[in-house]
Amino acid sequence: MRAKKKTDEDMLREIINVMFVIAGHDVGYDDIKDRKDAWYMQWSMTESQQEKFIEWLTEYIRKNKRYPKSLAVRQASMINLMWGLRTVPDDGAADTK
Repeated sequence: MRAKKKTDEDMLREIINVMFVIAGHDVGYDDIKDRKDAWYMQWSMTESQQEKFIEWLTEYIRKNKRYPKSLAVRQASMINLMWGLRTVPDDGAADTK
């Protein structure tokens, strides 16, 4: 029996939840899904956390969309641009909201 294919909304929910976990924030997709403001500016992640997130996201896209690596990297960059948290230097300047 084949597993049910994930919808784009299911994937976005998982991506945003993982992004918040990697960034160390106790927030999730359900907390921001209906917001119309720039919610992604309220929290931040360090440059190394962002790098880890993009690496995870690239592999996630390759697995779930079966994209070649170059296309998955481009898609991960676009997702990060549209929904990624504000990035701060690794020197500990990240918010802890």
